[in-house]
Amino acid sequence: MSRDLRILVGAVGLSALGDWLALVPLALFLQETTGSGVTIALLYLAFWAPSVVLAGPAGLLADRYDPRRVLLLASLAQATTAVVLAFVGGTALILVLAALLGIGFAVGQPAEFALVPRVAGEARIAVANARVETARYAGFAVGPLIGGLLAAAGGLEIAMILNAVTFLVVGGAAIVVRCPHSEYCLAPEPPAGRAWSGAKYLVQDRVLAVVMSVAFVSLLFMTTNWAANVFFAKEDLGLGDFGYGVLLTSWTLGMVLGATLLPRRIGSGMLAVAALVAIVVQGAGLAGPAIWLVPALAFTFFFIGGLAHGTKNVLIRTLMHERVPTSLHGRAFAAYNGLRNGAELVALVAGGVLVSTVGARWTMLLAGAIPVVAGLVALGVTRRRLAEPTVTEARA
Repeated sequence: MSRDLRILVGAVGLSALGDWLALVPLALFLQETTGSGVTIALLYLAFWAPSVVLAGPAGLLADRYDPRRVLLLASLAQATTAVVLAFVGGTALILVLAALLGIGFAVGQPAEFALVPRVAGEARIAVANARVETARYAGFAVGPLIGGLLAAAGGLEIAMILNAVTFLVVGGAAIVVRCPHSEYCLAPEPPAGRAWSGAKYLVQDRVLAVVMSVAFVSLLFMTTNWAANVFFAKEDLGLGDFGYGVLLTSWTLGMVLGATLLPRRIGSGMLAVAALVAIVVQGAGLAGPAIWLVPALAFTFFFIGGLAHGTKNVLIRTLMHERVPTSLHGRAFAAYNGLRNGAELVALVAGGVLVSTVGARWTMLLAGAIPVVAGLVALGVTRRRLAEPTVTEARA
């Protein structure tokens, strides 16, 4: 792995760690000071909603300007916001500042996506995406742990200061990383189209339209399991607190191995088919434990589901890099990220309603079974379309 790719991968992992290094202490602080579940929900909404609302403008920034500069400015803004969060009080102000962190996240993600092929080169894009996703999952795993420990040890101030440091390091990485596979980090031609041209391209491309539709449906239902997991593990499977933690860890471990080992073995012409197969397997990983209430099988299903989840994420990133023109990379990923986060926000609410009405077991079954059906229908109906060769200006 080249020096520049190592820097970019490290920045992605540190950025993911920093996100949760902020969210966990903020959630704990608001829980202690307000005791309101609605306030906690508003915190997560404030952080994730900008990725949905600002998808078009954020992607256009990454396409119109050097994505390194975009990532640098977003990181500096987030670092400044984190420092302010360390010394302020008041629920309303915290929620506003969390939204500012979310805006930085919304702007930085498309810039990182646009940088990957320019740093790694198209010949190694699958390997680069695998390492980027693995680093992100590592940040997701470690960030909440460190955030919780810092919140317990020193309150909000220490956690926010360290959070600011992670953003400064990411900004430093944006300064020193080079683009050896592009004369400039800018696209070779001025970006054509408007802010939502990326979303339009995802719909117009025959292959991407199928994959994105199934991915949206799967996320809309799969994410409902977040509300059901703890009840399903403790009440239906009888696992207890430790068993619940092990169950979630088995999924995360599968994601890391799936992102690291499998995508690089899948040829360019099979990316779309493999992504849909991964969605089917991921859904089966959620539905299976709800059919057979056997703890050992639940751990196995969750590991396999996580394996497919990690694989799917890398495959979709690589498919977008290969089929979307370079000048639209930022906007296309911002549109996909907004689609994904929007579906997950809706699913979080729906999951709470489903658990209250039909119970955790049925929620888990629906969360997995509907994506399985959607993926199988897409594979059966559009199999020939999915084998369509990649011909875009990005590959020309």
